[in-house]
Amino acid sequence: MTLGVLGRGPGDPAFRVCPDGTLWRASRTPEGPGTLCVAARGGAVEAEAWGPGGDWLLDRLPALLGADDDPSAFVPRHRLVHEAHRRHPGLRLARTGLVLESLIPSILEQKVTSDEAYRAWRLLLQRFGEPAPGPSPRMRVMPDPRAWALVPSWEWHKAGVDDKRSATIVRAARAAARLEEAAAMPDVQAAARLQAVPGIGPWTAAETLQRSNGSPDAVTTGDLHLPRIVGYALTGFRGADDAAMLQLLEPYAGQRHRACRLILLSGVRLPRREPRFSVRDFRAI
Repeated sequence: MTLGVLGRGPGDPAFRVCPDGTLWRASRTPEGPGTLCVAARGGAVEAEAWGPGGDWLLDRLPALLGADDDPSAFVPRHRLVHEAHRRHPGLRLARTGLVLESLIPSILEQKVTSDEAYRAWRLLLQRFGEPAPGPSPRMRVMPDPRAWALVPSWEWHKAGVDDKRSATIVRAARAAARLEEAAAMPDVQAAARLQAVPGIGPWTAAETLQRSNGSPDAVTTGDLHLPRIVGYALTGFRGADDAAMLQLLEPYAGQRHRACRLILLSGVRLPRREPRFSVRDFRAI
C-alpha cells in the first residue's frame, strides 16, 4: 500500500512484487545503479541491496517506507475519508529522494492512457536501461541522464512517445542535476524548480513530488478523472472540475494528497457513462 505507487503498471522492469509480498526495486541513485529487495516478516522489515547504489538505498529505506511521514497531522473531515483512514492505518507516503526516477514516467503519462505510458516506459527501459545488479532476473535500471538525452527520435517513435513528451524528457535530462535538488526542497520551491522546464506543468510536478518527496499536500490538478472522483466521493456530484475539487479539499490544506489517496483507497468510483479512450499508436503517425 505504501510502495505500490512507485510501480508503473504491470511488467515494469524496475519494479516487481513477488507472490509472497517481497518487493524489488531497481533504481539509479547518485552513487550508481542499485537493486533493493524489501520484505515484511514477523512484524519487521527486512531488506537487502546490491550494486554501487545499494548502500544509498539501504540508508534511505526508512524514508522510503514513510518514516519521515507524519500521518498524525491528518484529521478526516468527511465520513468516507474517516472510514478509509480507519481501515488503512498502515498507509504512509513513501519518499524516494530520486526526482528523475518519478519525473520521466510522469512525463510519459501526460495526455495519454495509462496503458500507453506503461508500455512506453517498459520498452524504453528494456532498450536503453541496463541490467539491474543482484539476483533478480530481467529487471532493468533506467538510463542515466546522458542516455535519455541521446535517445534517437525513431526510438521514441517506436515506443509510442510523441515529439512533445520526448522533447520534455530530453530537456529534463539535460537539467537533471538541478532537478534532483528539488528532492530536498519544500513543496512550493520544488514544484517551481520542476516547472521551470518547458513541458512540465502542475500535474507532472505533483505526480513527481508525491513520490520523490513524499509530499502530503501535492494534490494532482489537471487530471481527467481525479476531480470527478473526489467530487462524487464527497458530495455525490459527478461533474466536479479542478476548482471544485480544490474547494472540497480545502479542509485538508497541507494534507490534500493524503486525502486523495484515502478517497481512492475507499473504493468509491464514478459510474462509467462514457467509453474508454482508445489507445493511440503514434508509430503509425
